[in-house]
Parts: sequence; structure tokens; C-alpha cells
Amino acid sequence: MSRFEQQLEEWLQINLDKENNPRRQELLAKGLGYGTVEFLRAVWFPAVGNFNYLFPEWEVRDFNNGYRYLDLAYMPGGAKGGIEIQGYGPHARDLDVRRFKDLCRRHSLLSLDGWTFLSIAYPSITDEPQLCQQLVLAFIGKFMASDAPSSLTWLEAETLRFARRLLRPFTPVELTHHLRVTNRHARRVLHELVEQQLLEIVGGKERNRTYQLRM
Repeated sequence: MSRFEQQLEEWLQINLDKENNPRRQELLAKGLGYGTVEFLRAVWFPAVGNFNYLFPEWEVRDFNNGYRYLDLAYMPGGAKGGIEIQGYGPHARDLDVRRFKDLCRRHSLLSLDGWTFLSIAYPSITDEPQLCQQLVLAFIGKFMASDAPSSLTWLEAETLRFARRLLRPFTPVELTHHLRVTNRHARRVLHELVEQQLLEIVGGKERNRTYQLRM
């Protein structure tokens, strides 16, 4: 059994053991959909390395007081992030007008309720996994940036916002241009954020290192 398979099995069991809602218990007992598992295998786990704050088949109420289920919910510190895997088989191509309107209404109402959505097309998981990984890191960074300490200076806070918006690691030179400060000052900001464990060094030697939000 691979490390991914072991952690996936443990994560699903923990969710099942902690769930008291019989509706969600039944869904979890059936197992995750193929698209969701492939997303976790090819995208989430390689990018993040764990399933912290991630919840499968998360139940939400709809506008008719019924129940809907998100493929995955990401909820660090009470935040509300939803991830949905969009298939592209006959079901997606033949989606009728009524169901299409229902899908749009569902996302709209959840967005108004404070949910932030990441929608991933299944073909992208198989064809562009690295791009999907970058999207996941940007998605996670959005929630991490909101938890930035209030003690940060303006330049440090802006650096975190800059890191959150990018879909890739960045260099000190790029940050220098963005902040309009000297290269030495930009490196000092980066060093401080690494010390505070808000950024991490991705690779490269001292003069050409790249940085990204710490997972």
C-alpha cells in the first residue's frame, strides 16, 4: 500500500468514525467517487502532502431546506472552501436546462453564504495535473492569507497577498519589482516571513531561491 493509499484510508475512517449524521455516514461508507479519488491522488496529495482541514461529502442545506453534498470541503479555522470535480462524460454533455440552472443556483446560493469554490474539470486532472496543483496551492493560500498575524508590517502583508495571487513560486527579484523596494529590502522581508513560518523556500541556492506560501 502506497503512502497516499494509507493516508487516504485513515482519513476516510476518521471522518466516518466522527460523523453522527446517518446521511453522511451512508455516503462515506459507500466510498468516494472515482473523480474525487483521482483528484486527491494526482493533485491534492502531491501538492499539499496531507488531508488536514479537508472533509469529503460535506453536507450543506439548499434553498428548499433540503440537503446537498460537496465533493470536498476545505475548512481551516472555520473558513468555508468547497471543491467540486466536474465530470465530462455523457452526464455533463447532456445536462438539460433544468439541471444546469439548478447547478448554477446551488453555487450562487452557497457563494452568498460565504463559500469559496474551486471547480476542477476531470480532464484537467488527467491532462494538466501540475496546473491543478498550482490552483490548489492558490486556493489554500487564499485562506492562509486571511489568517496573517496583525503584527505584520505593510510590506510583509503585501508579500503574502502577492504570494497568494501567484500560481507558482516566486523569486526575490519579482517581489522587488512588485513592492518597488531594493532587492536587499525584499530579501529581508522574505527572510522575516520564512522565520515566522508564513513562507517557505521551495528551491534554488541563496541568490536564486524561490518562495511560496507555507503549507
